[in-house]
Amino acid sequence: MATKKLGMDFVKNMSEYASGSNGFDRVLRMIKITGGGDGRAVGEFTVQEEHLNQQGTLHGSLTATIVDNCTTYALMSKGSHPGVTANLNVSYTAAAYPGEVIEVDCNTVRAGKKMAYLDCLLRRKSDGKIIAKGGQVKYIQFDKEKLDF
Repeated sequence: MATKKLGMDFVKNMSEYASGSNGFDRVLRMIKITGGGDGRAVGEFTVQEEHLNQQGTLHGSLTATIVDNCTTYALMSKGSHPGVTANLNVSYTAAAYPGEVIEVDCNTVRAGKKMAYLDCLLRRKSDGKIIAKGGQVKYIQFDKEKLDF
């Protein structure tokens, strides 16, 4: 893994770049990056009507997308290749409703030569209640000389 460490400005720029596309990642335009760097990405967003499922709460697939992308920003802020997801998990612990501000806090637990382990918490800002926790394992070794195929 690269040893170059990048700060909050890098995390903000990565978020703006990814959400600025016309592809699927544009759904993340609502996240405001508020901190990060050196293996961490922190942000927040307000739950809007377009983020809801049929029951009127934050849609689970949007939550999973947030975990996927924001943990990747955290990883890249350590100077790592963004990698590819080997495993993604989310546990949903409470509902989030329209108008609520949700904090996103992602952390690089470990980034080795081949694999990276990342965690993420989504918390309601008003009372700190965890609405979801998740993470992912990513394959990050993309040196063509070292690939096994």
